[in-house]
Amino acid sequence: MKFDVKTTKPEAEKVDALVLGIFEGESSLAADVKAVDDALGGVISDILAGGSFAGKGGSQVAMPTGGKIGAKWLVLLGLGKAADWKLDNWRQMAARVVASARDLKLNTVGAPLPDRGRLDASAPDLGQALAEGALLGNYSYETYKTERDEPKVGVDTYVVFAGHYDAADLDRGIADGERISTAVCLSRDLVSAPAKDLTPTVLADKAKLMAQEVGLTCQVLTEKEAEDLKMGAFLGVAKGAMESQPPRFIVLEYLPNKGEKPLVFVGKGITFDSGGISIKPAEGMEKMKYDMAGGAAVIGAMRAIASLKLPINVVGLVPATENMPGGHAIHPGDILTAMNGKTIEVINTDAEGRLVLADALAYAEKYDPECVVDLATLTGACVIALGHQAIGILGNNQTLIERVSAAGERAWERCWQLPLWEEYNDQIKSDIADMKN
Repeated sequence: MKFDVKTTKPEAEKVDALVLGIFEGESSLAADVKAVDDALGGVISDILAGGSFAGKGGSQVAMPTGGKIGAKWLVLLGLGKAADWKLDNWRQMAARVVASARDLKLNTVGAPLPDRGRLDASAPDLGQALAEGALLGNYSYETYKTERDEPKVGVDTYVVFAGHYDAADLDRGIADGERISTAVCLSRDLVSAPAKDLTPTVLADKAKLMAQEVGLTCQVLTEKEAEDLKMGAFLGVAKGAMESQPPRFIVLEYLPNKGEKPLVFVGKGITFDSGGISIKPAEGMEKMKYDMAGGAAVIGAMRAIASLKLPINVVGLVPATENMPGGHAIHPGDILTAMNGKTIEVINTDAEGRLVLADALAYAEKYDPECVVDLATLTGACVIALGHQAIGILGNNQTLIERVSAAGERAWERCWQLPLWEEYNDQIKSDIADMKN
């Protein structure tokens, strides 16, 4: 999809669909909407007066224009109460704009931006949010589909009517949104791929290819190199699948500022988690290909950071392996020695995430990092507690937690802090090792 920022009037532009947002309970039409309404002989006013469409959030009306304006179709989207709107609402609206055109099997869509008084956001921020909403809303994973009920129709051009906003500033924000969305879609592709095709080796190869594209440094440690580093916890998890799918430890570096301490991202990369000898129930096990989502997020984040040329040093670490039962798999009761020399009693082989992350966090120490952020699918209990709308966040630095949470508010990927009290340390005490998993 390409974006085309225009300073022309929406009613004059030749697009397949012109999409207008209508707030609920407004006493008068916005200037762009009124101009279209006048060109169509008051049809929008008539619809609102009729009561069947009142601008409620999620509502929608679509109609052909009969050639009275440049667009072939007019789509009205209900936006709900204007007072409730934030920047993310415009991100979501862009996704709805694309979805409405796709539902009508149209290729080009145009939509005006909000009046300046509607939203406290700069043109670059608005452009970025718009691009993210449109591109992420248009995403689908259909790599393995050979037959479809209907040919896929996607929006190829999104015309943005700048209105009172500076077109160059919008273009700059849209470009950033495109870079971020490309990175997010990469992460989505990695998470969606079947474990048979996205092995630790393939994940490492994809990380290397991405690094070449955006100018990152990428090093991939083999099982022998991990053994030389004494990564006993990581390799312990990998033992069950070692012969068929050897592990890989992915290191991505973006270090533009010499001498500055980096931020280190660590992402859990279990490309399939059967649970090992402590095997999971069959129901839902197909979803365990998602257990590398933390690693996929780190790979995507590193792509975005390099593409945006951010002026910070960042390192991404992804310990990638399968967790499988087998003749060489670790047993409950085994003792593993991590890279930092700490010994770990294995109580449950399905608590493997904390084992691979232990060695990744120990490896992170070599960078003397400013801070470390770990991303992982560690337990479904987090979804039970918080649902699908919040990220569970916990840590040992309250300032960092607050900074990450604030970033999540801006991106509308909201975090909810969970406790990490000293009393919890009793739960990992072992009678025969330094700790248990």
